[in-house]
Amino acid sequence: MRYLPIGKKLFEKNRTRFAGLLPEKSVAIFHSNDQYPRNGDQFFPFRQQSDFFYLTGVEQEKSILILAPHCPNEKLREALFILKTNEQIAIWEGHKYTKDEARKTSGIKDIQWLNGFDAALKEVIAEADSVFLNSNEYIKFFSDVPDKNHRFVDQFRKQYPLHKLERAAPLLSKLRTIKSKEEIDILRKACSVTQKGFERILKFTTPGVHEFEIQAEIEHEFAFNRANGHGYAPIIASGSNACVLHYIENDKVCEDGDLLLMDFGAEYANYTADMSRTIPVNGKFTVRQKECYNAVLRVFNEAKKLYVNGNTINIVNEKVNEMMEREMIKLGLFSKEDVDKQDPDEPLFKKYFMHGTAHFLGLDVHDVGTKHEPFKPGMLLTCEPGLYISDENIGIRIENDILVTNGQPIDLMEDIPVTTEEIEQLMKKE
Repeated sequence: MRYLPIGKKLFEKNRTRFAGLLPEKSVAIFHSNDQYPRNGDQFFPFRQQSDFFYLTGVEQEKSILILAPHCPNEKLREALFILKTNEQIAIWEGHKYTKDEARKTSGIKDIQWLNGFDAALKEVIAEADSVFLNSNEYIKFFSDVPDKNHRFVDQFRKQYPLHKLERAAPLLSKLRTIKSKEEIDILRKACSVTQKGFERILKFTTPGVHEFEIQAEIEHEFAFNRANGHGYAPIIASGSNACVLHYIENDKVCEDGDLLLMDFGAEYANYTADMSRTIPVNGKFTVRQKECYNAVLRVFNEAKKLYVNGNTINIVNEKVNEMMEREMIKLGLFSKEDVDKQDPDEPLFKKYFMHGTAHFLGLDVHDVGTKHEPFKPGMLLTCEPGLYISDENIGIRIENDILVTNGQPIDLMEDIPVTTEEIEQLMKKE
């Protein structure tokens, strides 16, 4: 791994908390991520399944975790099964975990080779009334390819049809939405690396460069600072591309006079930052661009204050929509009279601000958690109002990562330049 060791304590605490949610005489089973085929004899770069990493810290395919806290056999109350390497694997694929390395990383004492899993499973199942299996329950995710956890559900039902199956996902969601001190420290590091990437491109960006050249500068800074890479496909969108919410081609020339909207975040130790900034390609905002940018910035600064105990994403969205609507009237995009006559099912502001303001953040850029869940201390969410005026080639989004506390919200990206004055000053060419 590129990142510095983060210690087994985090994963030990996570397993203890998860086991504390399991009822008597139950077992939970988790699989690592698959190696996904790319083409020919190639796989896509491996990235560990987030729940598996959360519980083990192990960064290797073909691994299985059993948690059976009430099993009579103490060795199987926490058991990790990993691939047994050999000379051929070592030569062709490189190093794989030894048992001692897996033990040191995860804090799990009982490490077994993968070929012992079936026998161990049969033993723990014989003593269990309910079995918790994992699946990706993100409500907006649809995949044609079933992952290993999903396939194991089908396999388990055939092999053990009389056991009661339960969902592990709601338990993990309850835990993962509240970030521990160790997790917050890692996320701060991801934010710090993201800041370095942004400040680098402020010095680099100039009319005539390609969007992918800017992306390359970011990736250089990420690698240099031990980040895994991007936590999600980066958006480097100049001119009219900035009005495409999920533009990821990043292949156009940045033209003089255009704005450049960037949405990217470093992934450090599998935890990702998520930042958006909008800058003038030539280093100087026009009067209209600055007027629109400052409208979004005002809403952004007010919206951050909403990340307090008891609020929800739905409440944040509603209040930010109201603020953005008022700013749009000031910008002349429509009038108060137009709003009074609008179709309530198709409000006018949605033409210029069509996405939500917040989502949970952590091991995934769109992390576990729902829009209806009241904010609690330890939750981390994005704050990202935007304004998209395609007729004027203006696309603006400002986004930071906000930590909910017992007091005032904490902006983990408060040191990243955000005002027009800061951006113009840092973009000045010597």
